[in-house]
Amino acid sequence: MKKTVHFSKGFLASVIISSLIIISGIVITCVKGLNFGLDFKPGLVEEIKIAPAEISVTYSGSANVSVQTSSSAVSFVVSGIGAEKTTHEFLFIDYPTVADMVAAFNKVSDVKASVLNDGTKNSEGLLLDTQSSSLLSKTPLYLHLVDKSSVVITTDEMRELLSELGDVRVKEIGTKTDDNFQIRVGDDGTDPEVSKNIQSSIAKVMNDKFGENNWVVVKTDFIGSNFSGKLVRSSIFLVVASLLLIWIYVTIRFKWDFAFASVLGIVHDALIIITFLAWTQMEIDSLTIAAILTIVGYSINNTVVVLDRVRENSKLITVSSIKEMLDISQTEMLTRFVITTVTTMLAALSLLIFTSGSMRNFAACLMVGLASGFYSSIFIAGSLISVTRKKNFASLGNKDQNKN
Repeated sequence: MKKTVHFSKGFLASVIISSLIIISGIVITCVKGLNFGLDFKPGLVEEIKIAPAEISVTYSGSANVSVQTSSSAVSFVVSGIGAEKTTHEFLFIDYPTVADMVAAFNKVSDVKASVLNDGTKNSEGLLLDTQSSSLLSKTPLYLHLVDKSSVVITTDEMRELLSELGDVRVKEIGTKTDDNFQIRVGDDGTDPEVSKNIQSSIAKVMNDKFGENNWVVVKTDFIGSNFSGKLVRSSIFLVVASLLLIWIYVTIRFKWDFAFASVLGIVHDALIIITFLAWTQMEIDSLTIAAILTIVGYSINNTVVVLDRVRENSKLITVSSIKEMLDISQTEMLTRFVITTVTTMLAALSLLIFTSGSMRNFAACLMVGLASGFYSSIFIAGSLISVTRKKNFASLGNKDQNKN
């Protein structure tokens, strides 16, 4: 017969430890607050690259010629009155250097291109400034290229550079040599032209540091106060609604106290993740909410499996107390818990190692939540059930109704 693990001996200690951890999270939250991302507060987010202009392009014809860039090519789209709509695509693999690309551009009618720096550089990665018009004209349009041979500026240096703008957060995107940064600037609601003014302020700082044509804006987003507030309310509603529906489901399937224990275990896991976010000051965004909801579903699955086994065993075996029944049932489910938790953790670990940014934060929250879910399904839910079922163990269906 398989040896029974006496998890019930750790019920009291687990409740004390969890309480202390959660209390510490509450204290840190009250003192330092949580690091809410721009998804949950108004402001502007701008992604920039430190990328000098490498090619200058002008157009003297009567048609409309727009320039588009992708990960594989630069394209010229010709359209307009009196012009047949055509697309000239210049693949990086066909024109491997900047000089090769310029020579190809000059073959397009009325287009004049020139090399600004080193024509021997690899052409792959040429990009446009999204704040500039993509239409060619007699005014030069610049194609930029990141110099991956060296790091132009570090994240800390960029953060220091932009500190004069106030509530600024800088995050590195990609590798260090990509010189690609995400800049987030908060909005206090006092400036009606905040988006325009923030972009102008960032541009001034960047121009003073790197020069007007040595950096580009990859993309810009602005989130207003109405949208950010609505997103906060929607996130809270989603979590509360999930807990309520789970409570109803478990109450119907089992008993009220089993349902309460299940929901308490889920709330415990959510609070542990929030405590982790408070400790680390990790940025909270929409993916963080997705991680919490994922753990809610994962944790309730483990708890329901234990409860189902408790109910089945109560009809098959005779024990003297609910704690003994919980020990037997949890021991029988232990191997399943370990296998499912570890395999899911391996998937989350791969995301943690090989991704960055919000996805990496999502993976970190999953790792913490998976560990907490494993722990709470056994100890937290078990602790509450052992208390509520202490006097009415027979109503569960135990064969020996005279014992307890």
